[in-house]
Amino acid sequence: MSYDPEVAARVRQALADQAGVAEKKMVGGGLSFLVNGNMCCGVRGQALMVRVGADGRQQALDEPHVRPMLLGGRALSGFISVEPAGIVADDALTRWVRRGLDVAAGLPAKPDR
Repeated sequence: MSYDPEVAARVRQALADQAGVAEKKMVGGGLSFLVNGNMCCGVRGQALMVRVGADGRQQALDEPHVRPMLLGGRALSGFISVEPAGIVADDALTRWVRRGLDVAAGLPAKPDR
């Protein structure tokens, strides 16, 4: 599954003031956004993937338009997927991206490869 370039452009805009951001294509055609080498969010199809951490996963899943992030049919413990209806408004998308940034910022930076 590839990613929607319009959603990716909106994520780029939400991350415009953040230092240390990099983009990386994912297996399956998605696009991930990394901060200091740690994934904070990504785009897969029209959905937004967000790193919420294992502790924040259930709270995120209780919100509208959110489902578990699946990889190979298995749910990833620290990530969720926000359906397109949950990111229609720019402020909603920005809130989710910031949530992923908060989690990624708490992780040690990964060395450049």
